[in-house]
Amino acid sequence: MSYVNPDPEPERTSGLEPGGGVPPGETPPAESSMPEAGPYERHNPTKGWAKAPLTLILLLVVVVAAFFLAYALLLIF
Repeated sequence: MSYVNPDPEPERTSGLEPGGGVPPGETPPAESSMPEAGPYERHNPTKGWAKAPLTLILLLVVVVAAFFLAYALLLIF
């Protein structure tokens, strides 16, 4: 990896005064991005549901649906 200095070079940047300030009416130079700002990540976890929580949720949905079906059948008969 190479290091990129995020500060502008005052000798090469137009519109900067000798002290590094910007004269009135002048737009300051844009900041450069810092490619090395964050930590290096070696492991990115998968995005999605794990099998166990998804199975438990589906099982709960089936049990609740069966309860309401049985309750509706009891009311009818």
